Amino acid sequence: MDTVIAKEDFSRLIETIVNFSIIGALILSQNLFTYANDVRLARLSIPIAVEDTGQARLQNFEDSIRKKYRQAVIYDVDSGVKHIKLTKYYNGKPVRINIVEADLKIAKDLKLTPALSSAQNLQSRRTISTIAKDTNAVVALNGTFFKPQTGVPLGTLMINRKMYTGPIYDRAAMGIFENGELDITRVQLNASVKSHKQTIKVDNINQPRMLSSYVLVYTPDWGSTAPPSPVYGKQIAVSGSKVTAVSASPLEIPKDGYVIVGPAQELDKINTDKEVELNITTTPEWKNVKHIISGGPYLVKDGEVFVDMSAQKLAAIGGRNPRSAIGYTAEGNLIMAAVDGREGSSVGMTLTELANLMKSIGCVGAMNLDGGGSTVMYVNGQVVNRPQQTGGIPVSNAIVLAR
Repeated sequence: MDTVIAKEDFSRLIETIVNFSIIGALILSQNLFTYANDVRLARLSIPIAVEDTGQARLQNFEDSIRKKYRQAVIYDVDSGVKHIKLTKYYNGKPVRINIVEADLKIAKDLKLTPALSSAQNLQSRRTISTIAKDTNAVVALNGTFFKPQTGVPLGTLMINRKMYTGPIYDRAAMGIFENGELDITRVQLNASVKSHKQTIKVDNINQPRMLSSYVLVYTPDWGSTAPPSPVYGKQIAVSGSKVTAVSASPLEIPKDGYVIVGPAQELDKINTDKEVELNITTTPEWKNVKHIISGGPYLVKDGEVFVDMSAQKLAAIGGRNPRSAIGYTAEGNLIMAAVDGREGSSVGMTLTELANLMKSIGCVGAMNLDGGGSTVMYVNGQVVNRPQQTGGIPVSNAIVLAR
């Protein structure tokens, strides 16, 4: 009996030790496994985040494009830049659309900038293909409105912080900033000529005269000679900061200066001074803005469709027409669009339809550009839409993605 009890007690003791050993081993192995995983993750997480950031962004861009444009044909243009071709139907009628979408943080080697048709003066017109080749552009789209007879852009145009032309009718404009950010708002000019005695308001720069009471400034970009003075008007030539000539007749524009043209009663306030200073700012005062290109009307504002034709005096461009537009997404992607029209195979869009299109593809801000016969999109060496005139009509300026 005693022997049996001893064996049972011994067996229980052994069983208890084994059970505790198994439990301890399980606990220890679990801790070791967790610790090993923590070490592995800690070692891998930092290099992956550093090394794969660019690749991950590119993959996200590729995925988003495929999801957004499911029924379209998509072409590679450059890293972070896609060309999308699609056809939509409005009341059963087709509309051909070409879109370029670009993640400018991926496409770091490309610069978004307005481009003039001529480096010599504003009174010039050339085809989009010519402008694109001259600027080494990968993508080009026709830009702002212009005076057909001369090619002078109508509206704000700033390139590399140089103001070429001032705004008209308080129209919408896109600002392109040093850090690659984009913004669209209505732009006004704040400019003045100041002497030691007086300051006079400047109404515009390098623009056709709208009112006889306006004071306008013409730089060498306008051409060699200022336009005629208004009735009872006068002109003052300024070289550097020094007044060099005063006349009622058109003056030669100094290469290092400008000519002020306006009512004599205004210019008489400063024409006897020997030195004057031209100051140019805008409202809003966009800090770090590098380029500005105007258009109008708005298409999308703060993520909502917003078409203000009448406010921007653009009622004449209503109806169904070829259209050009530019905008940006919440992520900061650039979107450029060209819509063919005025033919059976593509009937064009109204501005409201264009606004709805831009919103549908993710724009939180967008504006209309010059359209009609001017609508031309160029991608990687060729015109990709079908303007009525082969290659498109000669235009004043473009917006380009260039190397």
